[in-house]
Formats: sequence, structure tokens, C-alpha cells
Amino acid sequence: MSNSLTELELENLRHIIGGHSTISNKLEAYAKNCSDPELKALLQRDAQSAQQSRQQLLNFLG
Repeated sequence: MSNSLTELELENLRHIIGGHSTISNKLEAYAKNCSDPELKALLQRDAQSAQQSRQQLLNFLG
């Protein structure tokens, strides 16, 4: 499937994947430092969601 992507599309996809990784890492760090259980759970859930999106994009590259 990745053979049909242009060089620019591939570069943009890599950039988006990196962004999801950064977001996931930051949200996990915020959750670790959070004392409010409700906010901590929200941050952890959003971090997991960003990680899942990253993985789906990586799978697309196959």
C-alpha cells in the first residue's frame, strides 16, 4: 500500500506519527504527576488513544 504514496505524503505521515508519539508521551507524563484521580484517568485514556492512533498509522505503512 505504501508504494502508492508520494514522497510528500509519506513525509507528512511520518510527521503525524511522530506527533502522536509526542502527545502520548506528554499526556503520560502529565498523568504521572497528576494528583486528581479523575483528571489522571482522563489523561491516561487520552494518552492511550494517541498511542493507538500512532499504531494504526504505522500499520498503514505496513
